Parts: sequence; structure tokens; C-alpha cells
Amino acid sequence: MNRLLMKKIFLSLTLFFSIANISFGQVYTNKEVGKKNVALIDSIKAKPYPYSLPIWGAKAAAKGFNLPYSAGVSINYLQQESALIIDNLYVGFNNGPMYNLDEIIRFDESTARAAALTVRPDVWVLPFLNIYGLFGKAKSSTEISAGVWIPDTANIWREITSFTTKAEFSATTMGFGMTPTMGVGGGWLALDMNCAWTDVSALEKPVFTFVFGPRLGKTFKFKKPEQTIAFWAGGFRVKFSSQTKGSLKLSELVNTDELQGKVDQGMENVNEKSAQVDEWWSGLTPLEQKNPINIAKYETANRTLTAASNLLTAADGALNDEQSATVQYSLDKSLKDMWNFIVGSQFQVNKHLMFRAEVGFLGSRTQVMGGIQYRFGL
Repeated sequence: MNRLLMKKIFLSLTLFFSIANISFGQVYTNKEVGKKNVALIDSIKAKPYPYSLPIWGAKAAAKGFNLPYSAGVSINYLQQESALIIDNLYVGFNNGPMYNLDEIIRFDESTARAAALTVRPDVWVLPFLNIYGLFGKAKSSTEISAGVWIPDTANIWREITSFTTKAEFSATTMGFGMTPTMGVGGGWLALDMNCAWTDVSALEKPVFTFVFGPRLGKTFKFKKPEQTIAFWAGGFRVKFSSQTKGSLKLSELVNTDELQGKVDQGMENVNEKSAQVDEWWSGLTPLEQKNPINIAKYETANRTLTAASNLLTAADGALNDEQSATVQYSLDKSLKDMWNFIVGSQFQVNKHLMFRAEVGFLGSRTQVMGGIQYRFGL
């Protein structure tokens, strides 16, 4: 039963990642200042702004703001790893009753990993506001370590079995975002935020993700015109829809013969524990049976054993028709840490072409991203 449960869970957890999360290409409208930039400032002011976007772009250029090309497209590759927390777990079979397993399943460690390729078209609608779309494909895996726990007659919880399992899936993401940003003298602030929907066929609906990434950086110029290098640091916050529901065919998840053996053994263990609990309770005196502590022990043991028995009985019934049997599941998931720290750099060959790298660390999430961006005027 453990293996079946884990495969359902990590399919849901695969969806935690946002392949859109660090795809912002670092360009911005910069207010040129300083005596050494006087010739550049005069050139920007004197030259007619040739593009329709951004709105008020001509007015900004006339005031000495150096604008990036108004449109662009980025291609980014991302690898990410995060720790997860799982609770409110329900499992059912053949669209029958759903059983809560929070008391008997304990998760030691859940880690989701993703490798994704994203395409990000963008446009500057205002001199200080960039909007963009997100399109991506990803391969992800989720590894889970967990155990099954049942109390004994002394109400001491003991792990009767443990397991570690891993699965891999693919997914598609679409979304959009915006970045208010401004720079003065090469120093800049960017407040990147985006929404994305990640789709996996086995889930009832796509998972929604919201990402916020503030960055503070500085750009340094080379002697060659338009060639620069930028460095930045900032934060990275991810929030995604917590509840996941889905339905899967039983035969696609596990070896049914192996599962039947685990179910049979599990039912024997539950019956044995139930007999021990009943024997312990029967051996108490009437006064001892009225003791609130003993009542709590008895009720807790019966409740958890009943939950395990109901689940195993439902699984056994589903295995009688394994080809058409289905498994339904529902759970809440959350990131162990919503925030982590990021640092990055971008080398600009010219105002058309840029290369970028960024890493995230601290907390329970790590990420590495590399990308290339090409810009042009509209």
C-alpha cells in the first residue's frame, strides 16, 4: 500500500515548481548622469526616438533616459530543487469514500526537482514597466521518504514500515508577468512578479503559481559602446495553490501482484494490533476503563486502526478488478521556505544581445538559471 500511496503523492508534488520563476531578463530604463556621460546624454536628447513603444518613450528619451529596445525574446534553462511539506492527505478507490491518512502516514523528507526550458517574449509598455509572457516545458521528479505509524496499547507511536520512492514526470507551463523597474547612473531596482499555470494530464486542473522577485543591482560599462556587465542580489518568493486533487488508473501505478501482497500483510498487521488493543482494554478494571488517559489511548488506537483497515479493505476491493480500478487523492502541499536569496550577473554584448546567469540559495530551495536574450525595437 505504501508504494501506491507514494506514487500518487509525488505526482501531485511534481507540480510545485514554477518554471517561470526566474526568467526575468535584466534590462531597464536608465537615467544617465555624471560629467563623463555628458556627450551620451546630449546624444540621447538630440536623437528622435524612432519607436512606437514604450508609451512616452520619446518624452523619456528627451529627458536623458537611455531606453532599452522596446521588445525582446529570452530563452532560459532552469534547474531547481525545493523541500516540501505535505498534509491533509486523503485517498480513495473507484470514486468511493476518501480516507484521511494524516495520522498514520508521516513524511520525513519530500524534495521536488525540476529542469525546464522557457521562452519569454516581452515588451516595454511604459519606460519603467515591462510585461511578458511565459511558455515552457519541464521534466521534474519528486523524491519522498515516509513511514507508516500506528500506536500500541501504551499509546506509543511506532513506525511499522518506512520507504523512499521517486518518480519523474513532464509538464507544460504558461503564464504572464510584469516588472516595474528604474535605474539611475547604472544602479537599478527591479520588482519582478509573474503568474503561471502548470499542467499535468493526471491532475484535475493546472496548478497556479505566483512568484515575486525583488532585485537590486549595478551595471558597469566597458569601453566598447553598449557593452556592459551587471551584478545583482535580491530575494525570491514562491506561492502556489496548496490543494491538489487527481485520479489515476491503479494498473499504471504499481505492480498489482506486489500491491496485493502488501495489502494482505497490512490487513494481518492491523488485525493483530486490533486484537492486542482489545485484549489490553478488556484486561483493565472498570475503574481503569473510566480513566481519561486510558480512554484517550483506546480511542486513538481504534481510530487509527480503523482508518488503516478501511483503506486496506478499499484497496483490496479495487484489486479485484485491477484493469478498471482507479485511485483518487487529495492533499495540501506547501514549500518549507517561501523565500530564498538570489545573486546574478548579465553580460550585454550590445543593446540587442545579452547573456545571463542567476543562482538561488539559502533556506530549503536552490536554483540555477542561464539564459540568452535578443532585443529589437517596435
